[in-house]
Order: sequence, then C-alpha cells, then structure tokens
Amino acid sequence: MTADPFDALAAGYDDAFTAGVLGTRMRAAVRRRLDACFAGGQHLVELGCGTGEDAVYLAGRGLEVTAIDRSAAMVDAAREKVARAGLADRVHLRHQSIEAWTADPGGPFDGALSNFGVLNCVDDLAPVARALAASVRSGGRAVLVVMGPLVPWEWLWFLARGRPRDAFRRRRRGGVAWRGQQVRYPSPRTVRRTFRPAFRARRTSAVGALLPPTYAESWAARHPRLIDGLDRWERRVECQLAWLADHYVLELERR
Repeated sequence: MTADPFDALAAGYDDAFTAGVLGTRMRAAVRRRLDACFAGGQHLVELGCGTGEDAVYLAGRGLEVTAIDRSAAMVDAAREKVARAGLADRVHLRHQSIEAWTADPGGPFDGALSNFGVLNCVDDLAPVARALAASVRSGGRAVLVVMGPLVPWEWLWFLARGRPRDAFRRRRRGGVAWRGQQVRYPSPRTVRRTFRPAFRARRTSAVGALLPPTYAESWAARHPRLIDGLDRWERRVECQLAWLADHYVLELERR
C-alpha cells in the first residue's frame, strides 16, 4: 500500500483531536454515546482507527476491537499506544483501507464504530453499508461520526476572514479536493438512507454545532469560560442541532 495522505498527520493528530480544548470536548461527547451503545465483552470493528484513541478507550472498558486504518503511520502510532496501555490482547490492528475491508469484512461483530469523519473520505458508502450488514449481528449498534454539510460556525469563521469559497466548501457538488482525494459531506438523511434497510436509525446528535470546529483551537483556548458554556448548552440540545454540526453522531441498529 502506497503512502497515505494521513501519514503526515499521524504525529500531531492527537494534539488536535484528543488533547486540545475543543478536541477534549469532542472526544467526551462521542464517548458518552459509545458508553451508551456498547458494553464490556462485546467485539467491535472500528473503521479508520487513526492513532487508536477510541480502540484503547473501548478495550480499557473490557471490549475487544478489530481496528483498521489505511494509514501505516496511524497504525504504527496506534500500535505503540495499545502496547503502552497493555491492551494488545484486546485490540487487533490491521493496516487496511475501508474499501479493501468491505470485500472481506470478517465477523461476526457485536457492533461497529467510525469516528471523526473517516467515512467522509470514502467515495461510496453503499459497499460499507452492505459489509456492515453482513458482519454485524442483529441488534448490534453502529456509531458513525460524520462531518456534516451545514456548519454555521464555518460560514462565519471564513466569511470574517474574507474566504467565502472556504466558508461554503462543504456544499460543493462532488466534494472537496484534499491531499489528492475527495472529501464528501453527506447529510444525516443521506447516510440513514444508504444504510437502510439493514439498519434502523436510533439517534442522531451534534458534535460541534455550538462549539466551533477544531481549526479554531487557538481562539477557543483564549475563551475557556465561553467554550465551557457552549459545550454545556450543546449537550442539552445536541439532538436538535445535529443537522447544523461540524460532525454528527449517527447511531444505527442492525435489524
């Protein structure tokens, strides 16, 4: 497998999506939903595990995780993290693209996870839906965290900086070119429709509707009290604002 666009991001990925003012809150919001959907003793498949942050968290709660990622550097970082946590017996890492995984998904799994926009980098979600339908047990949950198409924070952020093209980039037909690939921004309705009829939608919630996206980290760090307040309010109305969020958490149940 050739070098992946995410290889160059592996070293500093956790700084933005785990340790930062915004990343910490985003992780916490997603983990509340993981805790609600999954229990110790279950075996999950994680599509796009990145540096292994979620796999280590879930394995620490007593779950078994088969975690795949197409970036060799991300898998290496995940392997080091898993080893430091002493969880190598519960986290099974595979250097593999989602497209390759769909051809032979394995299983059966008790559930599935894909976090922080991994599925936005997949050209066609229909094969993913079919592979999860074939590999997840009836009653199993799939938690998909997808970047949405309508983000008022992004509009305001880039318009204030005189960059209207960036402000409305997520609405661009065919997606946005990024490091040699296309990133697409499907709506919650589109993703729910793609995963029918094998999955029923149980819940959709916002991550980053009142909170700004992570590229506003330096601004957020200067306004901690405001960020705390926005986070509290976002959690109260997260299901109402999912369609206006940087990411939405779509929870599905296998029929």
